Amino acid sequence: MPKKFIVLIAVKLALIAVGVGVVVAMYGCNTVEGIGRDLQQAGQVIEKEAAKK
Repeated sequence: MPKKFIVLIAVKLALIAVGVGVVVAMYGCNTVEGIGRDLQQAGQVIEKEAAKK
């Protein structure tokens, strides 16, 4: 195999790996952000109930 062909394959694989990493990171951030919102809402409900007593 020519060196040029091997380098092109390596570059393509690296770009695919970076793309997959970006997508995974984006989904991870959204998930963590959603969990944070849910916990915040749960805390507000607990505070309201505690204030009633």
